[in-house]
Amino acid sequence: MAQNQVKIFDSTLRDGAQGQGISFSLEDKIKIVKALDEMQVDYIEAGNPGSNPKDMEFFKRLKDVHLENSSVVAFGSTRKSKINVEGDKNLKDLLSSEASTIVIFGKSWDFQVTDIIKTSLDENLNMIKDTIEYLCKNEREVIFDAEHFYDGYKANKEYAMATLRAAEEAGAQVIVLCDTNGGTLPQEIYDITRTVKTQVSIDVGIHSHDDMGMAVANSIMAVQAGAAQVQGTFIGIGERCGNANLSVIIPILKLKLGYEILNNIELTNLTKTSRYIAEICNMTLADENPFVGNSAFAHKGGMHIDAVTKAPKSYEHIEPELVGNKRRFLVSEVSGKSTILQEIKKVFPNISKDDNSVQKITDRLKELEYEGYQFEGAEGTVELVIRKIIGKYKPFFKLNHFKIIGEQPYGLEEFSSTAVINITVDGKNEMTAAEGEGPVNALDRAIRKALEVFYPELKQARLVDYKVRVLDSENATEAKVRVLIESTDGVESWSTVGVSRDVIQASWIALVDSIEYKLIKDIERKVKAYF
Repeated sequence: MAQNQVKIFDSTLRDGAQGQGISFSLEDKIKIVKALDEMQVDYIEAGNPGSNPKDMEFFKRLKDVHLENSSVVAFGSTRKSKINVEGDKNLKDLLSSEASTIVIFGKSWDFQVTDIIKTSLDENLNMIKDTIEYLCKNEREVIFDAEHFYDGYKANKEYAMATLRAAEEAGAQVIVLCDTNGGTLPQEIYDITRTVKTQVSIDVGIHSHDDMGMAVANSIMAVQAGAAQVQGTFIGIGERCGNANLSVIIPILKLKLGYEILNNIELTNLTKTSRYIAEICNMTLADENPFVGNSAFAHKGGMHIDAVTKAPKSYEHIEPELVGNKRRFLVSEVSGKSTILQEIKKVFPNISKDDNSVQKITDRLKELEYEGYQFEGAEGTVELVIRKIIGKYKPFFKLNHFKIIGEQPYGLEEFSSTAVINITVDGKNEMTAAEGEGPVNALDRAIRKALEVFYPELKQARLVDYKVRVLDSENATEAKVRVLIESTDGVESWSTVGVSRDVIQASWIALVDSIEYKLIKDIERKVKAYF
C-alpha cells in the first residue's frame, strides 16, 4: 500500500459492544453496518461468531445485506493450547461465518502466555502459526491482532517480535500492534511502531485503548511511524475507558495530515453518522466531542462571535461543513444584537440588521432571560421565539386542558401517574390518557399519543435528556424552576426550555416547543425535497 494511504478498521460492533451499557440487537447491528458502509469504512468487525449465538446469527443475516464499500470481518482467537486446528470449535465457527477477512488475536506478552493462558512460549508461537496457516489455506485474508504488544515489547522485545514473525511467516496480510491496556505513551508508540516497521515486510496496524486519554494521539503517532491500518470504534465506545475514536482520527488523518483513506471516506457524513450510531447505542454524544459534537463549533463570547462572523478561521481550526457539522452562536445574557442577527439569519437568511424585528427579538430574549430562561443550550426555543415575532409561526394544535393524577396504591412502593389531555387540531378534538413514571413522563406520553393521530412523524421523536434547575431556592417549594429537554428523531437533535414556578408547567412549555420544532423542521425538509 502507498506510504500516505491508511485503511480504517471499525470495531464498534465487537470491541465497542464490550463497553458498559452497550447492548446491540440484531437490527441495531444491521443498521450500524449499513451506516458504516455508507461512510465507506474499509473494514467492519462484526463480532466473534464463536463466542455467542447472537453473533453467529448476525453473520447469517449479513449474507442478505448488500454492501457497496466495506468488508465484513469475523473476530476470534488462535487455536487453544495442545489442540489441532481442525478440531478447534472457534476456528470452525470463524470459517462458517463465511467472512472473507478474519482477525485472529494472539498473545504477544510473555507474562500473558505463562501466567494467564498458562502455556509455554513455544506453544503460543505454534498456536499463532498453525491458526493463521489454517485460515489462509481456507482462502481467508488474515489480520493478526498482537494483543498486549506494546507491554510485551517493553517487557521482552525478543519474544514480542517473535510472535509477529510467526504471524508473518504463516501468511498474515496485516499485523496490528495492540495497546490493550491503554497505558503506553505516544512517544513510546511512535518509537516501537517505527522499529517494528523496519523488521517486518507486511503492513502494520494500530489498536489503541483510551485508559489514559491517549488513544487518538497514540493512533496518530503510530500512523506517522508507518502504520497503514487504524482500528477503533466510531464514537470511541469500548471496554473500560473506550477505544480510539475514529470520528476524531479520520478527519485528523485527512484534513490535518493529508493521508489518503483507502476507501475515500466521505467526511461530510461524519457528524450525521456519529450521531446516528450514538442514537442506536442509546447514548447522548458528548457536546464537547471534537469535530462532531454539538459544541465543536459553538461560540458564546461576544469577541469570538464578532471575529468569527468576519473570518471563521479566527476561532475555528476547520470549516464545520467539512465534517458535516455546523457553526452555532450561543444566545445568552452576554449576547449582543449582532449575535441575535446571526441566529435569525439561520432561519431567515435575507433579513437585514436594520429590520425592526431584530431589536424586538433581542428585547424579547432578554426579557425571557430575566424571567429565568437560558438559551445557550436551547436553540429550538430560540428559533420559535424568532418565528413568532417575525410572524412566521402557526401553532400546530390547541390545548383545551390536561389533568395529572398521581397516586400511590396501598401496599405498593411505586408511585404511579396518569395524564389526561384534550387537544384540538384543525377543528378536530382528540382526548387521550397515558400512564408514566411520574407526572412529566405521563404528560409526555399523553401529548405524543394524542398528536400522533394527526402527526404520525412524531413517532420518530423522543426525549434523550431532561434537566431541572431550581432558580431561586430561597423560596423553597415556591421556587421558580427551569426545565431543559433534549430531543432527537434519529437525524437531528434539538433542545428546548421552559420556566415556571410549577415544574409540570415548565416541562409542558419545553415539551410543546420540542414538538413544534420537530414538526416545523419536517415541513421544511419536505419543501426542500420537493424543490
